[in-house]
Amino acid sequence: MTGPDRPVEGERPRGYAREHGDRGRGDDRFGGDRRRGDRPGADRRGGDRFGGDRRGGPRPARPAVDLPRHVAYEALAAVHRDDAYANLVLPAMLREAGLSGRDAAFATELTYGTLRHTGTLDAIVTDAAGRDVQRIDPPVRDALRLGAYQLLHTRVPAHAAVSSTVDLVRTVGPGATGFANAVLREIAGRDADAWVAKLAPAEETDPIGRLALTFSHPQWIVRAFAEALGGDLGETTRLLIEDNERPPVHLCARPGLADAVELADEVGGAPGAFSPYAVYLPGGAPGELAAVADGRAHVQDEGSQLVADALANAPLDGPDGRWLDLCAGPGGKAGLLGALAATRGARLTAVEVAEHRARLVERATRGLPVAVVHADGRAVGDEPKLPEGHFDRVLVDAPCTGLGSLRRRPESRWRRQPSDLPPLTRLQRELLTAALRAVRPGGLVAYVTCSPHVVETHVTVTEASRRCGFPVDFVDARPLLPAGMPGLGDGPTVQLWPHRHGTDAMFLAVLRKG
Repeated sequence: MTGPDRPVEGERPRGYAREHGDRGRGDDRFGGDRRRGDRPGADRRGGDRFGGDRRGGPRPARPAVDLPRHVAYEALAAVHRDDAYANLVLPAMLREAGLSGRDAAFATELTYGTLRHTGTLDAIVTDAAGRDVQRIDPPVRDALRLGAYQLLHTRVPAHAAVSSTVDLVRTVGPGATGFANAVLREIAGRDADAWVAKLAPAEETDPIGRLALTFSHPQWIVRAFAEALGGDLGETTRLLIEDNERPPVHLCARPGLADAVELADEVGGAPGAFSPYAVYLPGGAPGELAAVADGRAHVQDEGSQLVADALANAPLDGPDGRWLDLCAGPGGKAGLLGALAATRGARLTAVEVAEHRARLVERATRGLPVAVVHADGRAVGDEPKLPEGHFDRVLVDAPCTGLGSLRRRPESRWRRQPSDLPPLTRLQRELLTAALRAVRPGGLVAYVTCSPHVVETHVTVTEASRRCGFPVDFVDARPLLPAGMPGLGDGPTVQLWPHRHGTDAMFLAVLRKG
């Protein structure tokens, strides 16, 4: 369970920034006074975020700011100020601002690119400013990050990146325009590689620190990735590079309701590389597709499809009509399992502890043989709808750090901390133990996380299976995935990787109860 279903970033056409780098000088839509506590662009007299007085009165004169850049700034501010997720707030901001096409793609690129590179950008801003980035006023700090990203990672001309960012600072931190101008001009004096060469520690003395600054990941995450990859820093580098790429949108064609090849033709995409249900989209807004709206398909990473399908297709002796998804929100895997259950005469019970996520599961599985239970998955044996020894197949898509989906949720790399691990791993063990109580003798449990961290994967599953009080055998998960998939390791568990498989870093262990 790795968080809400995620809208995915749009495509920024090649050459767009070069064409649009110094646009928007005449737009007077923005303002707001931080000294009064307003949000940037907010009008205390009733105006909306992106301009206009809802009472119909005249607007005060405001500094000129380019609209896509200001929307990107608003998204960054919401992430850092309100702990929002960009994939949830940005689409609404784009609609509210009336942005579409290349403007929306540019705002999206600025938002996600800045979030991915925040760690390295902060180190550069710190050096250029001569003060720690955390000592800079938050609105100005976010504006400088946005400007630095344009200077170092886009084709926006330097003069346009500097002037547009100074215009932005004039609206969100009016007293800091001179400071912002000086910092940005200092940053513009070097390209990204030169800044890394100046600031990164030497590979010989601190290889993890160098990778962390070069590829903008916290050191503890780089270290965890390296450990999961057997200490291979070359492969770790390839993973970090892939983590900073814009991921494609993956659709899941629901079995019995849609065919992946036909769906790919319908949406102008391509069939997936591994999952028989996967379709790769070239871009756009997947929620607007007819196939998604009418329930024939849903947005789901191909790795998530593979691990759910592995459970559904694992050989099983005895009855096979009662399936359980113990942590079902927001409903992607429940939607696929429910569709598969419908083709086999089975029925899925989908459990979700959070009420709003349970409602998402209900919407995601409407029309499928799925019963949604609003309960804690650990309540097996206490909850009447979760009896012990009752289910034939059980999925535990456990809450985790989400380190395997940093391509899609880049802000998570800065939000997560090592201190998150102890409570999460304790919950993971408890949920896996509950799943083993729920499954009948001879039945199967699939333990899944969207994280490659060994503490959340091998350690959790080994400890839970050892302490659960039931005889448990590991099933080799490799044959449960499509033939010919590379880099699946020695088994019996499987770890998928963005740089090897083009999927999120999903972990899969399959256990059979004795």
